[in-house]
Amino acid sequence: MNLKQKNALNQRTRFPVNLTQLGFGAAPLGNLYRKIEDDDAQATIQAAWDAGIRYFDTAPQYGLGRSELRVGQGLARHDRGTFTLSTKAGRILEDCALEDVTPEAFVDVPQKRIVFDYTYDGIMRSVEDSTKRLGLETFDMLLLHDIDAGTHGEAGSEDKLRELFAHGGYRALTELRDAGRITAIGAGVNTWQICERLLSEADFDGFLLAGRYTLLEQDPLDTFLPLCLKRDVGIILGGPYNSGILATGAIEGARYDYAPAPEQILTRVRKLEEVCAAHNTPLIAAALQFPLGHSAVKSVIPGASTPDEVRQNVKIFETPIPAALWSDLKSQGLIRQDAPIPEECPDAS
Repeated sequence: MNLKQKNALNQRTRFPVNLTQLGFGAAPLGNLYRKIEDDDAQATIQAAWDAGIRYFDTAPQYGLGRSELRVGQGLARHDRGTFTLSTKAGRILEDCALEDVTPEAFVDVPQKRIVFDYTYDGIMRSVEDSTKRLGLETFDMLLLHDIDAGTHGEAGSEDKLRELFAHGGYRALTELRDAGRITAIGAGVNTWQICERLLSEADFDGFLLAGRYTLLEQDPLDTFLPLCLKRDVGIILGGPYNSGILATGAIEGARYDYAPAPEQILTRVRKLEEVCAAHNTPLIAAALQFPLGHSAVKSVIPGASTPDEVRQNVKIFETPIPAALWSDLKSQGLIRQDAPIPEECPDAS
């Protein structure tokens, strides 16, 4: 099944926005790890469009606004109703002295610093700032960015949740949704546990979950993904390669969860590679397609910084995967027996 056919199937859903099953993660366009020229960034966005990708995700954090600016410029060539856009809130960008710039993993960034703010005023200001950078009055999804303990620590995350629920942040989200400024609200985070916590407190439409439902991790099958199905909550899967190792394989220096992969992960990935090789299937293709076997997962969004990387993502996404590969992964205990696989994904009708 090619990308066009998969996208058509995915549009039959109760999720409030249409997402192409293969989306575009725009973090690299914020100069993630290396500088990208503006013309190259625009050519990359156009390559995604030409390939049939219509869902684009960005955030103020990515290049301290640079990704939003570039995505806005790239999508300005197209009618607003022809694409889906998500951006994020929780980080305010403020002018600052040069020594106070907070680029994180991005290079050649504007002279800005990040201030975390999940209060009513913080959410509203974030939306207005993103509106200016993107050149758009409406967003399809607004995601609370990194409100989890991985960013703030346990105590810090509790403080940010208080900002959200006791100081009006969630009220801002619902007001924006009720006013038609945004269609869906959610969070973009690195752990599924914070998503469960948010769902216990309020109603959310969906989550962008980075790296937590992959060939190496299926714990969300226990409680979180069943809850998503029960609540009609959609999942966008970022980081399908667990920050690298499912793309590179178990090579020297392979990274898992943003750190050098431990030996037990390297061993497991070697076994995954052996099964994939036996079926003449690249590990990276199985990793990219696996999450979409679960009907709560609406899109996977690998990043790209060049047109060639976009075309490679599409090629990987369209790689045929034999059903026997998934069966062998299950029989060898490499993925869970109850993990839905793409061929088993129910037809939404």
